Amino acid sequence: MNSGLNGSNGNAANKSDSHVQEVVRAAHEELRQLMRQRAEIMKRIGTVKQTIVGLANLFGDDVLNDELLELVDRKSGGRQPGFTKACRMVLMEANRPLGAREVCEHLQRRMPPVLMRHKDPLASVTTVLNRLVEYGEARTVARENGRRAWQWVADASGAAMESIHTRGTSLPGM
Repeated sequence: MNSGLNGSNGNAANKSDSHVQEVVRAAHEELRQLMRQRAEIMKRIGTVKQTIVGLANLFGDDVLNDELLELVDRKSGGRQPGFTKACRMVLMEANRPLGAREVCEHLQRRMPPVLMRHKDPLASVTTVLNRLVEYGEARTVARENGRRAWQWVADASGAAMESIHTRGTSLPGM
């Protein structure tokens, strides 16, 4: 179908369509490349945050300045942390993937007021964990029983955290 253009104008439209398709392909490839880079950067950020949290757990929060405390979601500001921030901290400090129920249990032990504000804490935790996956901060893994678990995204080369875990130093509450 000619889409309303007559002969001579049709050739110009075809050339234009070809050019547009070329631009779209190039933009698509650039977007894919940027998304891959973002995923790698998020993994690296996850590794660095996890390392800093592990060191703060070993040596105390006073080894971190205020800006760093804020960057790794440990600055209290005199009130309970937000729900997403609390879920993020639990995942970040875990040395293995956690199910939504396990995240709820950790929150119940460590900061019960955060859970009390939610009518269905398990559903709220699941929603937040799925959002962390969308943000590139966590990933889902399938457990042997087929259930989902969530794990903080960290670089495979996160040697500092690996050495903390292999020295037998377990992070509090994990």
